[in-house]
Amino acid sequence: MTNWNNLDTLASYKELLQSDVVDLKDAMTGEGGAKRVKEYRIPMAAGFTYDYAAKQVDDDILKTLVALANEAQLSDKFEELYNGAVVNTGEKRLVLHHLTRGQLGNDVVADGTNKRKFYEEQQQRIADFANKVHSGEITNEKGEKFTSVVQIGIGGSDLGPRAMYIALENWAKKNGKFLMDAHFISNVDPDDASAVLADVDVAHAIFILVSKSGTTLETLTNQSFVMDALKKDGLDPAKHMIAVTSETSPLADSPDYLAAFYMDDYIGGRYSSTSAVGGAVLSLAFGPEVFADFLKGAAEEDKLATEKDPLKNPDMLDALIGVYERNVLGYPSTAILPYSQALSRFPAHLQQLDMESNGKSVNRFGEPVSYPTGPVIFGEPGTNGQHSFYQLLHQGTDIVPLQFIGFKKSQLENDVDIQGSTSQQKLKANVAAQIVAFACGKDDENLNKNFKGGRPSSIIVGDEVTPEALGALLAHYENKVMFQGFLWNVNSFDQEGVQLGKTLAKKVLAGDISDALKEYADLLEI
Repeated sequence: MTNWNNLDTLASYKELLQSDVVDLKDAMTGEGGAKRVKEYRIPMAAGFTYDYAAKQVDDDILKTLVALANEAQLSDKFEELYNGAVVNTGEKRLVLHHLTRGQLGNDVVADGTNKRKFYEEQQQRIADFANKVHSGEITNEKGEKFTSVVQIGIGGSDLGPRAMYIALENWAKKNGKFLMDAHFISNVDPDDASAVLADVDVAHAIFILVSKSGTTLETLTNQSFVMDALKKDGLDPAKHMIAVTSETSPLADSPDYLAAFYMDDYIGGRYSSTSAVGGAVLSLAFGPEVFADFLKGAAEEDKLATEKDPLKNPDMLDALIGVYERNVLGYPSTAILPYSQALSRFPAHLQQLDMESNGKSVNRFGEPVSYPTGPVIFGEPGTNGQHSFYQLLHQGTDIVPLQFIGFKKSQLENDVDIQGSTSQQKLKANVAAQIVAFACGKDDENLNKNFKGGRPSSIIVGDEVTPEALGALLAHYENKVMFQGFLWNVNSFDQEGVQLGKTLAKKVLAGDISDALKEYADLLEI
């Protein structure tokens, strides 16, 4: 039987508070540093390696982190989750995004349905539909093939799928898998939809409306915007739109769509990239086989996350070190720094994943917690970030833990040798240099040029950004966030903080406002 206790009640956490802080600069200097880099790393799925040598941990702290994982029953709680326990206490729901890509435990039956079979059925329905679009069996009104796909959604219906599409776009072009170009409309700002529609051949575009409830204000507003544009071009919107929604939403089985594909309340938006939410757009853009490979990588990483030994479980170990940094060392934020242009929008997705999941100040039982929970997440791809916010990371007053992501090969392999090295070699040299620079610093009598070092980082290293690798990377962070939520004893699967502003916005539009809210409405000329 699992026990859900606050972090600060656990004996191993109290032991961590009394532990000596590792002098990272000393640990990473000379032969000792080289030894750490060889020893402090573990394999992930899809050929990745998780290297944590430049983190402020040593064997003693790792031993206590293992004890913390056992005391907090992290493996048992994950097992309960994937076997269908009601882990989402806020909404009294199961949490089943792992089932969208594989079976980790027992059959899960909910609402009278075997959920794994349900997700497989939806994946197959999407594959059949995408194949018919690609073959020309499903066409526009004039019998012409669709050439573009446009996803209309917001939050988890946009950030994850958009990041995944961008990550695989160049890979698909190189490997003959680029079948349709994809675009995304998310912001209710009319400039967003207008810009996308101006960029798309509307007559040959198929639009995916994504809303689990079928009532999301921004998404339905953008749907109306798109439908109006289609009608102005003399096109029937029902011949150009499909829906991804729940079976109980008003969008299900509607004559306004060519087809509807289903998700359910057990898949949170920010965890939905491996469901129909990501499956429809990625299968149309690159083909169902590419989406299947993406799911395969995620399933492989999920299986690793079931490993009970934290030192062999990269997702759990990453989570434990992150909680140590947040709650013992007191670092308030984390930077995600992918040294790959393909992952340019990946930090934005992880920002929602992490901050919407663990940005909580009450525990699973609605009681206030007395310790920090989720960190602020931000990031940009390298080397762009080096010329932006790395100044603060190197010499600012706050220490920001860093998570680098690097790849041995570029996607397009269209490179050139300049001054004795290729662009990809220069990229890799930069990330290697940054890890050591942050950890070891540089002494200088001129304090303006002095770097204290002692700034912790980890790096996930892979071969190349492929569908399978991307799936594994996505699952790693989803599982990391889950394990951290378990440690903080918060519900990582609801998002009440999203609702208040939306409710007040509806009141503004209805004119049901007063005081400060009315003054802001007048200022904005609503």
